Amino acid sequence: MSENLQPLGKEQLAQMRESFDEHDAHRVAMNAVTGAGINEVARNYDKSRLLQRRFSVTVDNGDVTSQEHSGRCWLFSSLNVARFIAKKSMNLKEFEFSQNYAMYYDKLERINYFLQDVAELVRSGETSDSRLIQHLLNDVMGDGGQWTMAMNLYKKYGAVPKDLFPETASSRNTSEMNVHLRSLLHQAVAHMYENTGDIDAIVKTTLEAGHRVLTIHLGTPPTSFDWEWTDKDDNFHRDGEITPQEFWKKYVDAGLEDYVCLVDDPRSEHPKGHKIAIEHLGNVVGGDATEYLNVPVDFMKDMARRILSEESIPVWFGADCHPMMDRKNGAWATDLFEYGRVYDFDFDLDKEERVRYNDSAMNHAMAFVGVDVADDGTTTRRWRVENSWGCKIADKGYFTMEDSWFSEFVYEVAVPKSMLPAEYQEALKKPAIKLPAWDPMGALAR
Repeated sequence: MSENLQPLGKEQLAQMRESFDEHDAHRVAMNAVTGAGINEVARNYDKSRLLQRRFSVTVDNGDVTSQEHSGRCWLFSSLNVARFIAKKSMNLKEFEFSQNYAMYYDKLERINYFLQDVAELVRSGETSDSRLIQHLLNDVMGDGGQWTMAMNLYKKYGAVPKDLFPETASSRNTSEMNVHLRSLLHQAVAHMYENTGDIDAIVKTTLEAGHRVLTIHLGTPPTSFDWEWTDKDDNFHRDGEITPQEFWKKYVDAGLEDYVCLVDDPRSEHPKGHKIAIEHLGNVVGGDATEYLNVPVDFMKDMARRILSEESIPVWFGADCHPMMDRKNGAWATDLFEYGRVYDFDFDLDKEERVRYNDSAMNHAMAFVGVDVADDGTTTRRWRVENSWGCKIADKGYFTMEDSWFSEFVYEVAVPKSMLPAEYQEALKKPAIKLPAWDPMGALAR
């Protein structure tokens, strides 16, 4: 440790204690927070009671889903968009895709992606203690993902109704399964470095073991099934035997696979109107690369508004969900809690600084299903959000987001490529700015 570092001394500690005790407001805050918790004390009463929960445009998607104790929000939210389309196609009031099916193939594909990626790095001479290898080892086998990664799965494997491949104990709570898969892959990397001549055999053996682990935890996914349903008008339908790929193409024929991801990377060195990509980020080898088009946040809002208003389809998005969130009542607003007043301290980082200094990143994916638009027809005021945390919180699981919160904490939306203006269409054809694997824009929704 550097000799210039200063230890916390007794006099300094005594001075801070004395300063704390001198202010009655500090003691009142301590008494309140120790008993009730910071959010109950810091809640902005006026904002909480005056935040309207009505919207000029709504897209009804029925009962919310629940990812339970897993980080599958990106799969749930993308399938929530897809199920809205499927319900219209089949004239159903309620319908849900199997998120377990999607996770099974994501995990299997991600095992292969990781093994192939690391094998190439080992062969190229990347050392085991490099920042890249250590980052990949640390991040492997989490549940998180991105819109493009979800579309890679649906294009290759399709989707199935939930009752044909239901949840299991391990899909509801993925922690134990992930621990064993992570150890399996860590061991594979160790063996690669110890036996560089046997890398192909190590990859093959580990992939087969990963398949066994996944199947033991999640079950054997169907390759075809008989599909029958009764619609909301009480009419019976029989589709006969169908594959998951055929089911997706037939009932979710809305071009979701051709969507592009818009992001608001607020750092000044990353120009708007250019693609960015994260190295070593993906799930399906040979699938579409995880790339984003960096645009102003107001453009993202306008696209989301237009999709809801003109296309009447939910809009997938990713955000840093934790700041200024009232989970119980289902609300986000930039001044929903007055932490600074309670702590007697100003929190003054802007969006760019929060990203640059690791204070904020996209960590949760949801779907917009409503927006309130001002009388001018374009200015957005607040947003209705379909979450995947179950129906026992918020408005039966639906949240309300104030528009200013969108500006500060929403990072990504998925939109139809065809809706982009000509200059952005051209930008998509150009090479992406490559960012390292640990860049905050590579954060995964969980």
